[in-house]
Amino acid sequence: MKRYLCSIIIGMVVILSIGTYYVKVASSASSLPKYTFKTLEGSDKELDPVIINASLENGPFYESLTFESNTTTYDSEKSYLENFSGRQDYRIERLIKEHRSFMRGKDSISSLYEDDDFLAYAWVNSDITNNGKMEAEFDIGLLEKKDEEKTSFQIELPNQERIMNADVRDVQLVHSKLQVLTMNDVNSNNEKQTKEVHLYTIDLANKKVLSDKTLLSETFTYPNQVDFEMPTDVAPTQPNNMVLISLIKGVNHEDGSYKEKPSKLLSYNYETEKIDTVRLPKKESLSLDMARTGYTDGKTLYLIDMKSDNYRIKTFDLSSQTLTDVMELDLAVNKKEQNFAAIKNGRVYFLLGNEVDQMGNLTYKPAKLLIADLKTGKTLYKGETVIQAIKKNGKKFGFIIDELDVK
Repeated sequence: MKRYLCSIIIGMVVILSIGTYYVKVASSASSLPKYTFKTLEGSDKELDPVIINASLENGPFYESLTFESNTTTYDSEKSYLENFSGRQDYRIERLIKEHRSFMRGKDSISSLYEDDDFLAYAWVNSDITNNGKMEAEFDIGLLEKKDEEKTSFQIELPNQERIMNADVRDVQLVHSKLQVLTMNDVNSNNEKQTKEVHLYTIDLANKKVLSDKTLLSETFTYPNQVDFEMPTDVAPTQPNNMVLISLIKGVNHEDGSYKEKPSKLLSYNYETEKIDTVRLPKKESLSLDMARTGYTDGKTLYLIDMKSDNYRIKTFDLSSQTLTDVMELDLAVNKKEQNFAAIKNGRVYFLLGNEVDQMGNLTYKPAKLLIADLKTGKTLYKGETVIQAIKKNGKKFGFIIDELDVK
């Protein structure tokens, strides 16, 4: 009897907790403003694939929200389970819907590869032992889509005793072998620091690591600084022959300032297994800063140029290393504004957010969105955010953009 009574009490507590949650959600959501885009030019149907992750500043509190298909949804309006699982990448959501069993526990888009026949996964699980050393292993998965046949296994990370951290940045399936690109922080017994880019080749049939190739290795001591960055991949799970890596060097000065030293942009080709320096033509006003904050699909690099009166998108062909196109957008440059871009569906999506003052504070203003045809440069849509309510207790809400994405 006591056992049943305990179960009943637990059930009532759960029901009351969920009920209280939804009462709070309804009360909170009713007092929050709704954001929509006011169309200034073009068709609002162009907004359908646009996803904006943002936050609302409400006094000392912040409310996370998602803008999709011209509709605002706050996290506080979502179900208990949706908030429990957290904000998901829409590409991960699609894969979960299509391959739920295989995708269980997989939430990093950079760890996935997909083509018409296969869905592959690679990640590094690690733990620090009592003696301070790292124990790490690859978590590998392969799904054959035709018959939903799954292969999964774990295998030790080679030379793990010298590695502090290994971050998976790209996964490719080349000639039935899994290629896993990682950025590693390496152990050091002195003041020196070492960062490396590794390419691991994994034999899926025999479940073993065939090779561990160090593509880049940089050792430095403070106040010098070295980092590796990659331009945003516009199609991170799709097959790509080439990956781009920015090697960034600099010096931290005693006054807190940072000065960049000569750096470079490198490309690695999975087919030829060659790493080369990408040479940006100076006469075309292309810079390494533009490159590492650019967007790439493995064949083309798209760079944002803010040196003219209007924003420009410059298209750089990676195979010929030549500038092939310059598109001027119908948006005036303001270097204090936040800017976000996405390349998808044969379009450029360009979003301008708040201004940042000299103290690093945000000056809230309507967000502007422009969508243009990637080939012709024609403006397909232009609009700015409007809200149903802008004040509460005499204070304005702040709209802070975190991310722009496009389905």
